[in-house]
Amino acid sequence: MSLLARNARVVARTAVRTRPYSIVVDAPPSEWVAKRAAIKHHAADTTNLWRKISFYVCVPGTFAILAWVRNVENEHAEHTEHIKHEHGGELPEVPGYDYLNRRVKPFPWGPNSLFFNPHVNKDLSEE
Repeated sequence: MSLLARNARVVARTAVRTRPYSIVVDAPPSEWVAKRAAIKHHAADTTNLWRKISFYVCVPGTFAILAWVRNVENEHAEHTEHIKHEHGGELPEVPGYDYLNRRVKPFPWGPNSLFFNPHVNKDLSEE
């Protein structure tokens, strides 16, 4: 007999056997039924509570945060356009400090980050 089969037999013998149903030894059947009904009622109440929280708190909160972020991004875009207008249609040159855009090892896809956005980030491939 192989070692694997012997180990499987030992594990099968020592495994904790659980029953697919609940046994309440110290409680009479009517009390057990009442506890089970109370648990089901509590579960239904809790489910309804979280459903209401989701619909009446989370969804409106998501829309409020969406409106706030949109407002902030619009203000930022207006500010950027104002700076462009002051400097003849171009953004002023970003100072070339030594600690900015420092790369010790190049990325496999090129000098820019994976989430490079030409409208926001400085294009390092031009340097």
